[in-house]
Amino acid sequence: MVKHQPLQQVYEKQLCLSFLTGIYGCRWKRYQRSHDNSSKWECAWFIILCSTFSLLLFWAYFWLEAHNDYNQFNWLLYNRSGEWKDGTVPILATTAVGFSYITFLMVLALCHISLGQQLNLYWIHKIGVLAALITTVSGVVSISDVWGDEWDIILISLQFTGPFLHIGALAAVTALGWLVAGHFHMIVLLVYLSVLLVLYMVPLAITSPCIMDRNSLKPRPDVIGRRGAPMVILPLPQNLFILFMKASVVPTVLYSLDGVPFLMRDRTLRRTTNIAKVFPDKQHEDASLFNWTEIRSLNAGQWFLESDPYWTVGSLTGRERNRMGNLTVCSLVEMLRLTARANRSALLNLQRPPPEHPHYKTWIMDTLWAVQRSGISQKRVTWTPDTDRGRVRGLQQTSLEKLSGEEVRHRGISSLTLRYSQASNKDIQDFLVNNMSVMVYPVNEPWLYSVLWCSGVPSVSSDAPQVLRKVPYPIWLMSPYEYCLVWITSDLVSIAIVTGIFIFQKWRMSGMQNYNPEQIMLSAVTRRPSRDVNIMKEKLIFSEVSNGVTNTDEHLYPENGYDIGQYK
Repeated sequence: MVKHQPLQQVYEKQLCLSFLTGIYGCRWKRYQRSHDNSSKWECAWFIILCSTFSLLLFWAYFWLEAHNDYNQFNWLLYNRSGEWKDGTVPILATTAVGFSYITFLMVLALCHISLGQQLNLYWIHKIGVLAALITTVSGVVSISDVWGDEWDIILISLQFTGPFLHIGALAAVTALGWLVAGHFHMIVLLVYLSVLLVLYMVPLAITSPCIMDRNSLKPRPDVIGRRGAPMVILPLPQNLFILFMKASVVPTVLYSLDGVPFLMRDRTLRRTTNIAKVFPDKQHEDASLFNWTEIRSLNAGQWFLESDPYWTVGSLTGRERNRMGNLTVCSLVEMLRLTARANRSALLNLQRPPPEHPHYKTWIMDTLWAVQRSGISQKRVTWTPDTDRGRVRGLQQTSLEKLSGEEVRHRGISSLTLRYSQASNKDIQDFLVNNMSVMVYPVNEPWLYSVLWCSGVPSVSSDAPQVLRKVPYPIWLMSPYEYCLVWITSDLVSIAIVTGIFIFQKWRMSGMQNYNPEQIMLSAVTRRPSRDVNIMKEKLIFSEVSNGVTNTDEHLYPENGYDIGQYK
């Protein structure tokens, strides 16, 4: 005879699983979750999520490395809009938010796959993923249009970050082996092993000047302040009267209507002076169409205190603020006198006046007159324009173009001044073999300075020389033997871990029987109260008494397939 007992159906709460499925797919209840295979539609959304994550990762890496040229980006925006503002702040903020959000969804999706849960991305998240994808694609297209040359910094930065990115990618793909081994699919397995094999061989394609013998390291490159070194301790822009005691300088020079050379990067006076108040009707005119008396009457320091373009005004004392607030535009003669007093040199970036300018034909003589009047040695002044070099033989000669050795000798040039994207490691070595000095600009980040140092560059031009002077040695330097040792060791460790994962997962899957992820347990024991479990009692009424289980028993829990016969 069958003894009837009240059965307790106990559901253990799974807060972690509820959190994962609730956040990802708004499936907070147990009955909403499923272990069925994900639909093709949801698999497609997972692919879109992975693509968005990869694109955002690339986008975030680009802006991280482009920090060296943020000032140039803001300058491009100023030329387009006419308003000076830091355009990188909203880009960095939206990138950080979007990348964090997509990364969080990626982690949730991978946890779903690991636990065997069905993927079901919530519709709000789908909108968020699409918004992040469209925004990032729009950003890439816009940067290609406005700042296309900056993409070069990715390849250059890989010379510095390549070995470390390789180890990070290898660790990530190795960890993904847990998911691949736990959900065996032949196609996925082949793709996974192919990617892993490629990563094992990637170091063969990695080249970096920092992989070299330490004894071959060249002397530390000289640091020259570019355009007045606007980020030095007194962080004044190049058009202001400043004591250049921290670095040599590369000022941009314009010419007033009466032939006075002065320092000004902008073609107008609107951004860096108070011309809108003094000459409101002439604020959009070319700076070269004002006489020196008019230019000298303008205040060229107050804008800097108000806009704080380099985030350094807060470090100034009250005395320095007062001095800066009363500064005027600096002439070339004044700058060269200060440079000579500081025993520094100057590389003149001269901008020829427009054709309608009265000194259009005499601008070279005006420059030489300023150099002579300042009293600086001609050996400390470097001439950059390619026109009329024969008239300025007493000055040092350089070119802003990438020239061959034959052209350099023909023009009588002793050095080259190149943008960092123009000077590859091979080019630099060729220049040095031909006894040509090379200065690379703009170099504002320690990582770029380290790469160029290892390449053998004699000097660099920087907006932030005070930052580079804190780099006593390349950030990292490895001999080829040390790098090969790191490469082989990381590959062997990855192979061992992946092999162990697959062996363990195979053993684990073979030992699993009747796994119930919800851990719903039926018990015939006496009811025990608890605040942590929900207890449901059901009376089982058997229509027939027999030695086996009746047909009624087989349909009590058809969706879960529980065996009730053991409780008779």
